[in-house]
Amino acid sequence: MAKKGKVKIITLECTEARKEGKPPSRYTTAKNTQTHPERLEKKKYNPSLRRHTVHRELK
Repeated sequence: MAKKGKVKIITLECTEARKEGKPPSRYTTAKNTQTHPERLEKKKYNPSLRRHTVHRELK
């Protein structure tokens, strides 16, 4: 049987949309948990706000 990988699929959610009363956008990406154990933050496009916002990893 194969070993479990160190790479996990995570979900990123917009941090600014809920403050403005709009639905948050979500993106999925892969992350190596051994080299980056902290939560991931990226600037991604939010179509409901029509701009790039900070998206944080959901736990």
